[in-house]
Amino acid sequence: MPSAAAPDRHHAAQLPSRLPLPSIPRIASQALLEGGNLVMIEHAGVSYFLRMTRNNKLILTK
Repeated sequence: MPSAAAPDRHHAAQLPSRLPLPSIPRIASQALLEGGNLVMIEHAGVSYFLRMTRNNKLILTK
């Protein structure tokens, strides 16, 4: 008999189930990438690159 699906530990570690969720701004990746696959993000004087891969995943690097 198959067992029940295990909880997603990755998400469980990020969002504790007993705390209320804060209001989080939501921005579509298309708005950031503007039709391309790479955008530079400046934060605290440091440049980061947000890249969309061929597999439609997002990667943030320095």
